[in-house]
Amino acid sequence: MVQKRFLIVWVFFILLCVQCKTETANELTVQPKNTVHYANGFSIENFDNFTWVTVRNPWPNAKKAYHYVLHKKGVTLPDTLKNYSAITIPVKKMVVTSTTHIPSLEMLNEVNSLVGFPNLDYISSDRVRQRIEQGKVKELGSNQTLNTEVLIDLQPDVVVGYGIDNSNPTLDNIQKSGLKVILNGDWNEQTPLGRAEWIKFFGALYNQQKKAAAIFRKIEQDYLKTKALAAKAKQKTTVLAGDIFEGKWYLPKGDSWGSQLIKEAHGNYLWNATKGTGSLSLSFESVFEKGKQANLWITSGQFNSRIDMQASNPHYAQFKAFQNNQLYTFNRKKGKTGGSLYYELAPSRPDLVLKDLVKILHPELLPSYRPYFFVKLE
Repeated sequence: MVQKRFLIVWVFFILLCVQCKTETANELTVQPKNTVHYANGFSIENFDNFTWVTVRNPWPNAKKAYHYVLHKKGVTLPDTLKNYSAITIPVKKMVVTSTTHIPSLEMLNEVNSLVGFPNLDYISSDRVRQRIEQGKVKELGSNQTLNTEVLIDLQPDVVVGYGIDNSNPTLDNIQKSGLKVILNGDWNEQTPLGRAEWIKFFGALYNQQKKAAAIFRKIEQDYLKTKALAAKAKQKTTVLAGDIFEGKWYLPKGDSWGSQLIKEAHGNYLWNATKGTGSLSLSFESVFEKGKQANLWITSGQFNSRIDMQASNPHYAQFKAFQNNQLYTFNRKKGKTGGSLYYELAPSRPDLVLKDLVKILHPELLPSYRPYFFVKLE
């Protein structure tokens, strides 16, 4: 009788183990829905006990994808995931390495989690600058040579890093020291809404996916509403961009983020047909030949007035947009230490950028709107 009971218990135990293994296998083989729709550089898939984040394009032409397992404290992960970087969520202490990461922390109300940043003077956010002044956000040097000693003292739950290529010795050293690193490739996205959707990346790290999705949904709705309004414009304004820096005229390529926004605002960017997402580097003569009759000129942001521009290069005055006082800069707002709020916030808020552009390209469509980033150079 005892042997029979033992046999029954043993069989039950075997069946239970098989069931557990089957559930674990199903957990990994049943592919959940990716919650990211516009961005090409990352995906988020939610399983029962963990979130699977894949970063595909942390830099141009990346050769492999990077996988991260986000899980709550106390969760036992399947053995098949033990070779991947695991991050406990919600993150309580974070280090970010680009000013474009800051707005996501603000919108998710997680600014207090930020404990370190490279080159603090670049940050424009008033809320973060207040924490810097209070000594709650530490200086980490530069992205290429992050201060590992300070990082180890801070003991962040995660360091959000980025790279321009496959060579990232500083991030490699940080991981060797035992700190968690997760790559972010928001800057490599090719569409405005794709870049903005990276708030979901931070939403996953803070275990606030629903809030991040709601924030992005509002940005998306406002963006598409403004795009539809711009399509009602009766004509397209020709647009010149950029200016000279160290002997070369830099302006966006045709597939770039800035070029696409001008197109969405129903503007005719003169270099729209060029290929690529970076910047063109041209001679003054070639730009003058093509852009001298442009109706409107969006400068790079290095000048504060028409006088400054003309003092830098008197030939700027030969352009029609200069003569007609149709010069604009996106540096309406700067941080206390001189950083441009546009470079920090604009990638996360393309809805605001697009609305600004529609206002300056087609003012009749938004008669009472005051641009958030852009201002005319006087």
